[in-house]
Amino acid sequence: MKCSDAGVRITVAVWSIHPNADADAVLHLLIDTSTWLDLAKSRDGQRLIRPLQSFVEDGHVELLVPQVVLDEFNRNRESVEKSMTSSLTERIKAFRKELTAYAEMDYRDEALRQFYQWAYQVSLSGAFTTRNFEDICSLLAEGRRLEPTSGERDRVVARALAKAAPCHRQRYSAADALLIEMYTTVLGSAGSGDTYAFVTSNSEDFSAAQADKRQPHDDLADVFAAEHSTYWLGVDGLEQCLHDEFGDYLEQLIAEMNFPDDLRGLDEILAAEKEMFDRIWHDRSMFHEQQLLDEGKQEELEHLRRVAGPGRSRVENTYGVDNLWPYGKFEWGMLNGKLSALRWVLGDDWDMLET
Repeated sequence: MKCSDAGVRITVAVWSIHPNADADAVLHLLIDTSTWLDLAKSRDGQRLIRPLQSFVEDGHVELLVPQVVLDEFNRNRESVEKSMTSSLTERIKAFRKELTAYAEMDYRDEALRQFYQWAYQVSLSGAFTTRNFEDICSLLAEGRRLEPTSGERDRVVARALAKAAPCHRQRYSAADALLIEMYTTVLGSAGSGDTYAFVTSNSEDFSAAQADKRQPHDDLADVFAAEHSTYWLGVDGLEQCLHDEFGDYLEQLIAEMNFPDDLRGLDEILAAEKEMFDRIWHDRSMFHEQQLLDEGKQEELEHLRRVAGPGRSRVENTYGVDNLWPYGKFEWGMLNGKLSALRWVLGDDWDMLET
């Protein structure tokens, strides 16, 4: 699937910008394809993607998107996603086969059970990672599209003839040189308070030779000489760039957004589903008993107590009598909502609340 700017919108929470920011200042970001792909492949990529979405929506960040970056991202996306999912699947299958064949009989069932738990969690984590690609596509679609001019193409040729970075190596890409030339052009239109940043993971072509790779190559030093133009290396550089621009507000955004360190394991999900089932079943059983008492149906009441008694005792011993029936309206709604959500995760339809 390719990134498209037709009908694509970013949906994020609305945040108020930090009070120390200049309301008219904008951070103009040109992020190279290499860094976008690194961010997409990162299992904690949402930690930067979501704040970046917020900054773009609020108008405090403008993404500069050369057409060549969009084309390269689309061209590489399918193969990268495939390598992230299919290779993981193949490794899981191979490991399961080996485990089944060689595990000691006394431990095989438990080993396989633990393996399936691990495989579920790893596969789910991988699926979350591919979500990064969709979000980045939305960001690219929202950006300011840059098309190379004839003057910029002429400057690329001049760089190549002079063997100036990023055309200084034996193998070079004209696309890399176009990025720098387009960045230089938009830099010339900088407004008061605006800042510009160029982010790449391609240190071989853009970074200082045999020196600190976080610094630009000497041939590009003039592009980043002004205070309002900075050079950053990779995903770590992108994070530092945002931190330098927005300060503690970036950390506030990250803290207020939910980024679980570890996804729930299948055992934990099943245990939570069982608890919600037990609590709801117990409440319904007690409510049914109260109805029979009110209606004076003694025979049915005795039958209910005889059938439901052992189950009630188990639930009461597990969770404590004081923590069960009766529930308030809010608590009852929360219990049913949790059971519905857990069952949906496990494959049931929404609102499946049978006990």
